[in-house]
Amino acid sequence: MGPLAGKKIIEIAGLGPGPVCGMLFADMGAEVTVIDRRTTSNPSALALANAAIMNRGKKSIALDLKTEGGRDVALRLLENANGLIEGFRPGVMERLGLGPDDCLEANPRLVYGRMTGWGQAGPLSQVAGHDLNYVALSGALWYGGRSDSPPIVPPTLVGDMGGGAMLLAIGMLAAMMNAQETGKGQVVDAAMIDGSSLSTTLLYALFQSGNWTLNRQDNFLDGAAYWYDTYECADGKYVSIGSIEPEFHALLLEKLGLEDDPEFAQQYNKDCWPALKARFVDIFKTKTRDEWCALMEGSDVCFAPVLDFAEAPLNPHNRARGVFTKIDGVTQPAPAPRFSETPSEIGSAPPESGQHTAEILAAAGYSEEELGRLRTMSII
Repeated sequence: MGPLAGKKIIEIAGLGPGPVCGMLFADMGAEVTVIDRRTTSNPSALALANAAIMNRGKKSIALDLKTEGGRDVALRLLENANGLIEGFRPGVMERLGLGPDDCLEANPRLVYGRMTGWGQAGPLSQVAGHDLNYVALSGALWYGGRSDSPPIVPPTLVGDMGGGAMLLAIGMLAAMMNAQETGKGQVVDAAMIDGSSLSTTLLYALFQSGNWTLNRQDNFLDGAAYWYDTYECADGKYVSIGSIEPEFHALLLEKLGLEDDPEFAQQYNKDCWPALKARFVDIFKTKTRDEWCALMEGSDVCFAPVLDFAEAPLNPHNRARGVFTKIDGVTQPAPAPRFSETPSEIGSAPPESGQHTAEILAAAGYSEEELGRLRTMSII
């Protein structure tokens, strides 16, 4: 059983960071119940949500929250919950009668987790957006890409995952610890604009100290340095090099047979970087990726092959550590972090929408007669 065993989380169905936050809680042993829509105007979107890996280990109840009866059922479920996760625009939950005031009245110890892009307040709080937009406005997007091209469009990692799901998870965990001590719940306003900005803290520190410029691909951690970049190999695949420290840089040169080359004697001389990078481009094209792995992998060069989603689960280190797992034939990242005394685990495959409706309501004290009435009223 994971470290959150005994904790109960109610998750209002959504997409992106909210469900991933719920998945983290479920992996760590919390009982996570997803309130799915009873009906949807977009069946394909609902099917995607139901089949998503991020719903693993959860239970599902299908409920019409736009009805007074649906609202009452949700509030009853929240009476014994430790946390709520919702990812609507500000004001939507309030209009449903499930805003913080309503829910905290039903359960004063409840931690009310709100996941948005722009936050609960501010000029953009009611405006639509996606990961790319939040990362752009935070400044985090600027340094992604080459100097002669626009900033790259990254996968939804910095905003949705790191700046969203992870931020909400740590915020809710802190608030639940506080509620356990004080008996008082609270609202956690987790915004991807905030999380994306927070992720740039190291770069801001470097910038404020004069060790980072405003120019893209002009800094030692953004692809300007020849010793911190990715390179194409003879077979069209790629490797990554991150030999920042002088001793690791020296080992890199030794592996490449360049330890006595005077052109590489000034590692941190930016004026030399472009020409030396051009040499590296040519050098790394002389061997296949696997040949470079045989030469450098397992050393302190700070080297790794660039793997795709099909290759990563098969890598020997990833297999030995169990970085990936397979549930019902679906390969997916394994729960993390690792706990020595209360290990996380995947409780079950993602449920079908409403799969546990009767079970959840029975556990909440609803009789068969009440369940029948809710069905007749199209609430469940």
